[in-house]
Amino acid sequence: MDWRLELVPVPVADVERAKRFYSEQLGFAVDHDMSVGGGVRIVQLTPPGSGCSIVIGGGEGVTDGDPGSVQGLQLVVPDIAAARAQLVERGVAAGPVQHVENGALADGPGGPWNSFVYFRDPDGNGWALQERPGAN
Repeated sequence: MDWRLELVPVPVADVERAKRFYSEQLGFAVDHDMSVGGGVRIVQLTPPGSGCSIVIGGGEGVTDGDPGSVQGLQLVVPDIAAARAQLVERGVAAGPVQHVENGALADGPGGPWNSFVYFRDPDGNGWALQERPGAN
């Protein structure tokens, strides 16, 4: 039996602002955007090449989390420098390429699975890009 993680709720304060950030600045595809009544709006977005989507929404029933409370979401990319450049070009305040060394973050790329770029959405939800081995 397969157990697949396919949808992660991300709490946001302003659905329209978050939709613009994820679709226009990060390049996520908008899978659907619907109102289900009672002031509930659900927007599902998927990163390019991913089998897992995020859902943002307004109203009861989407997520009980506070906007900005989700931390540690991670996207894996084949080229960390190119991915960071794309984010910066699209107006995302992305940090520098870093790696973990002696238990702390250090500037520059690291070895396999050890190159990261960190950024936040407009609500403060924390994301990381990670470069996968053999990508370059």
